[in-house]
Amino acid sequence: MIKTIIFDFGNVFINLNLEGHTQHALKAYEIETFSEEMIAFNSFYEQGLISTAEFLEFYTENFPKLSTKEFIDIWNFMLKDFPIHRLDFLKQLKSDSKYNLILLSNTNELHINWIKKHISFYETFKSYFDVFYLSHEIGLRKPNQDIFEFALNENKLSAEECLFIDDNIDNINTAKELDLNVWNINPKTDDITNLFTIKKNLF
Repeated sequence: MIKTIIFDFGNVFINLNLEGHTQHALKAYEIETFSEEMIAFNSFYEQGLISTAEFLEFYTENFPKLSTKEFIDIWNFMLKDFPIHRLDFLKQLKSDSKYNLILLSNTNELHINWIKKHISFYETFKSYFDVFYLSHEIGLRKPNQDIFEFALNENKLSAEECLFIDDNIDNINTAKELDLNVWNINPKTDDITNLFTIKKNLF
C-alpha cells in the first residue's frame, strides 16, 4: 500500500526542453560535445559543491565570447512552462491528506532562481509538499543511491510503501534497486494528473 509519493520536478510538474537545450548550448559554445570537465562542473554545481559565482566563473573563463548574462540564459534555456492543472492536481492531493508528499529534484540555484522569478505560484507549489528536497541544498543528486537512502531515512519511510515518479530512467533504475515502486513518466505522452489512472494497481 502506497503511503508516500516522491515526485521529481522537471518534466513532472514544470516542462523541460532537454534536447533543445543541449543543441542550443553546443551551438552557443561552438563545440560538438560537452567535455568531461564541463560535465563534472555541472554535477558539482547541481549538488551545491561549488557556488553560483564559481560556476559562472568557470564558464565565462572557458567561453570568453559569452557574457555572464548570455551564459545564464543558455543555462536556463531548458526551463519552460508549468501548466496550472498540475498545480490544481497537487492541491487536491494535499487536501485529501491520504499521502505523504515529497519532492526530490536535481535542481541548481540558477534554475530555482529562474523558477521563482517566472512561476508566480512557486511558493504555493512548494507549500503542498511535506518535504521539499533540492539537490543543491542537500548536497546529493540522482541517480546516486545515497540521495534515495537520505530521503527514506530522514522521513523513516519503508521503500515498499513509496512511489517514486521521474522521467529519467537512470533515476528510476536506482529507485527500483532500493525496492521503491516507480513510474517512469513519459513527458511526451503522460501527465502527472493521470497518476491514479495509469498506476491504479498501486492504490
